[in-house]
Amino acid sequence: MKCGDTVTFMDNRTDNTNNIIEKGEVTGMRPGSQAAVPETKPEKKSEPVLISKDDIDSKLINRPKAKNVTPLAGMKLTPEDIPVFENTPERRAKLELRNKRRFKRKLRDWGIFTGYLTPSFVGVLLFFFLPLIMLLKTSFQKSPTNSDFVGFRNYERVLTNPAFQDASKNTLIFAVISVPLAVLLALLIALLLNSGLPGKSIFRSILLNPMMVPVASVVLIWQVFFSYNGVVNGICEQLFDTFKKIDWLKSEYAQVVVVLLFLWKNLGYNMVLFLAALNSIPHEILESAAMDGAGPVKRFFAIKLHYLSPTIFFVGIMSLINSFKIFREVYLLTGDYPNELYFLQHFMNNSFTHLDYSKLSAGAIVMCIVMIIIVGGLFFAESKFDKDVEE
Repeated sequence: MKCGDTVTFMDNRTDNTNNIIEKGEVTGMRPGSQAAVPETKPEKKSEPVLISKDDIDSKLINRPKAKNVTPLAGMKLTPEDIPVFENTPERRAKLELRNKRRFKRKLRDWGIFTGYLTPSFVGVLLFFFLPLIMLLKTSFQKSPTNSDFVGFRNYERVLTNPAFQDASKNTLIFAVISVPLAVLLALLIALLLNSGLPGKSIFRSILLNPMMVPVASVVLIWQVFFSYNGVVNGICEQLFDTFKKIDWLKSEYAQVVVVLLFLWKNLGYNMVLFLAALNSIPHEILESAAMDGAGPVKRFFAIKLHYLSPTIFFVGIMSLINSFKIFREVYLLTGDYPNELYFLQHFMNNSFTHLDYSKLSAGAIVMCIVMIIIVGGLFFAESKFDKDVEE
């Protein structure tokens, strides 16, 4: 290259006039430079459009018809479009055959139902309603052998009898104490066993064992514990120097002893019923209540108690019935005429042994009426509670 010559520098980049650089597009960026970010305008939020009920109804009425629908589906039927069947002999024969088959099916179902129900109905009629009618008739007679009508004289004899009054008082006190305790303690035990208590299977077996023990064995156990020379007096003498032996079954604490006996025999059965009811409560409701912050007490009174109300009612009725069955144990422990344990069953048994059947019949009718009133009140309370729960 000589001095004075023109020097031409070659550029490897091609000059393409067809390539137009748009705004915001960056080409040939240098190291360390930043790309220009295009400005974005904020989108306008669409405001909610209020639609009236009339507009909604008109849109539903005038909505487009579905495709692939047969023309008959979109047509409106008129009375003329309903087919009328002719009263032909063939049609009458078919209808008569159909009615005969339907009658035979109903007759077969009624026969099956009656066949299953008849033995139970006959048993209840012979062993419950018929004796009840005869008992009612005897209560208005002078005696079973003398059918002279005496009106309400037998009921007056029963209601003014001091023995009947004492028996009613002792039975009422025992039922008021024992039945609520049997329900509440069984419910508490069931809640403890349902909460994951360790060794709950062993504890459950211990509570169910008294159900398998015969009445004679139960009486023997209670005599060993609560007699004059029993285990309880021996323990109390060792713990207290001034303690004097007492015969628990003939003292003022006899009701307490019998209540303990009643609870020992019935808590296991009531506990099983409450455990079954607790396991039937939906766990989803309890879990959602726990997630909302409800504690165990709140969950019990707000959820569990409502699901347990039918079981509580049933357990209360069964405990009331079992409280009248305690007569067997009391009779074997104390005899015919106990002081603090003279129940209505003692009055009935003594009237039977003295052959005073008229007074016995009147007392049984009075006892039956009282039981109907108590059970009816429990049914009414349970129905009112369920109604409040549903509302």
